[in-house]
Amino acid sequence: MKLDLIPQIKHLDSDNFFLLAGPCAIESEDMALRIAEKVITITDKLEIPYVFKGSFKKANRSRIDSFTGIGDEKALKILRKVSETFKVPTVTDIHEVSDAAMAAEYVDVLQIPAFLVRQTDLVVAAAETGKVVNLKKGQFMSPESMKHAVTKVTDCNNPQVMVTDRGTMFGYQDMIVDFRGIPTMREFAPTVLDVTHSLQQPNQSSGVTGGRPDMIETIARAGVVNHVDGLFIETHFDPAHAKSDGANMLDLQHLEKLLTHLVSIRKTINKF
Repeated sequence: MKLDLIPQIKHLDSDNFFLLAGPCAIESEDMALRIAEKVITITDKLEIPYVFKGSFKKANRSRIDSFTGIGDEKALKILRKVSETFKVPTVTDIHEVSDAAMAAEYVDVLQIPAFLVRQTDLVVAAAETGKVVNLKKGQFMSPESMKHAVTKVTDCNNPQVMVTDRGTMFGYQDMIVDFRGIPTMREFAPTVLDVTHSLQQPNQSSGVTGGRPDMIETIARAGVVNHVDGLFIETHFDPAHAKSDGANMLDLQHLEKLLTHLVSIRKTINKF
């Protein structure tokens, strides 16, 4: 990936993968700053270009009583504070056309959720902000079909677009990653592997999504071996008490060990 896709990113090791990581949702200023500081300490040490991730609101929830956010403007201001405090770019997802211009005032990358990636008006609204657009591959879409989503962005005279694979629905309650899709999507745009969402187990009878965090390193290793440009990892210092997607998030205490292993793998792969 050309690292100038996101001008604010620290140009550390251009041969390394880059990382989008942070909590699923912004729960408070303190939690966002704590997570960002810890991740940046690790990524600087390992020379991994880093983008802080946090959702300013969660619109796609199974139950009406699920946590959706602390308030749009409040959460977006926290994302801006993370960026200004640590000098790193930020990414958040948007769900409605009106979200695009609002979020673009605060963050560097606008992410289109997988369930919404075929919503033309939403994709166009994100593209027209001039921000980098991260398109999550729909769980119901083939890698080849993502070419059309990318084209929607570039047809708006915005070349700043990347694609993220977050798995494909397998039955009703499981996700799989088809690693054949990585080289296919890299033909269209820089490609990211969303490790933690690929391990979700949705549609549980409780209405709360499950997950397999024990498989995070397995999926991440396979992505790095297959030359993915970036990794997307949701992480929290207390996943069991996270307000959103705790079942598949990585415990922050394990992030440095995981990334150390992955950087070693990437350095080995780069020799061939």
